[in-house]
Amino acid sequence: MKTDTTKAAGDVADEKLFDNWFDPVETGLRAKVRGFIETMIEEELDTALSRPRYGRRLELTGKAAAPIVGHRHGHRMRSLTGTFGPTQIAVPRARIIGEDGKTAEWKSKSLRAYQRRTKQAEALIAGAYLSGTNTRRVRRALSAVFKGAVGKDVVSRTWRKVKGDWDAWNARSLKDEPIVRLILDGTVVRVRLDKKATSISLLVALGVRQDGQKVLLGVKNMGGESEEAWRALLDDLVKRGLKTPELVIVDGAVGLEKALAALWSDMPVQRCTVHKHRNLLAHAPERLHDEISADYKDMIYAGTKQEIETKRKAFIHKWRLKCKAVADSLGEAGDKLFTFTRFPKSQWKSIRTSNAIERLHEEFKRRIKTQTVLPSAETAAMLFWALLASGQITMRKVDGWQSLAEKPSDQIIDLAA
Repeated sequence: MKTDTTKAAGDVADEKLFDNWFDPVETGLRAKVRGFIETMIEEELDTALSRPRYGRRLELTGKAAAPIVGHRHGHRMRSLTGTFGPTQIAVPRARIIGEDGKTAEWKSKSLRAYQRRTKQAEALIAGAYLSGTNTRRVRRALSAVFKGAVGKDVVSRTWRKVKGDWDAWNARSLKDEPIVRLILDGTVVRVRLDKKATSISLLVALGVRQDGQKVLLGVKNMGGESEEAWRALLDDLVKRGLKTPELVIVDGAVGLEKALAALWSDMPVQRCTVHKHRNLLAHAPERLHDEISADYKDMIYAGTKQEIETKRKAFIHKWRLKCKAVADSLGEAGDKLFTFTRFPKSQWKSIRTSNAIERLHEEFKRRIKTQTVLPSAETAAMLFWALLASGQITMRKVDGWQSLAEKPSDQIIDLAA
């Protein structure tokens, strides 16, 4: 019988998928890369020495010949990995004479000392890590590009280089940020502290600019969501110049509300209606959940402020008789659950919930699913920030941003039941 291969059965068994895929375009390109890089560095050295290789000096029209500021002394081999794959480069060496008459080894600006990877390659490694791949899997995912030159330690070192950008972001001024709305929420992640898996809280502050664009303002890792923890985040934002926003949207955590009351006592606050919905269901047996949900959504998503008031009273009267804990839970939120009714109706959808942060939480949890425990608390906060800073997650403008300039009404909802 005729076969489609001339290889022995043993050779085929030992060969991995894609190993025998030959691409003349890729092969030709990578062969040219080495010569291009070497030529670029040679030209850089020609400029530094004020003369080309094997040349004596450059003649300048109308002026004396440029002085020779050093001399070459051979080459050394360097390994470099880029998006073109790994390659060996012959880097020229030279001694440069300084103004004080002393000589020093010439250093290329194109290829830094101890550089093993191009910035584009490091960006590709970090991007693969951020997309939801752990350090070990990045090596396998990028093996076709880097030919096995990237291990888990390389991924970890590349990720640590992001810390400089992270520190700069945390120290940046917020003085010129035109923030009109603040959204605050927290999430729990597991990290390694003192060689043990420990749950910590990531506190997140999201701002809405005057043009409706959402922007991440701060991320802090804390032991919990206490008043002191939230106050630490808010004080840091104020210290860096954050102006008092016109509205704050929260999830209803007691510690957060106390921190806001201490910092901005007259600030309008909107309690997230989705969090309150979950809270109501937690106060009732499962057989009543569908009925509670129907009544609650009928109230929250009513078309006008008057309808909401009417349906709220009906909800309280009905559930006081059927399940008093549910009615008491709704009453506990007070008028903060209906602050959105003071604003133009086009903004109600974006004000009612803290879903803008909830989506970030969901994407973050999806990203760390491959790592049940993160290496450290700071890594967790950095990872959250990097998902946005790298463009892995993008945020659009809030619904109703065209009417953000309109002032809210001073009239609160009637709570009489």
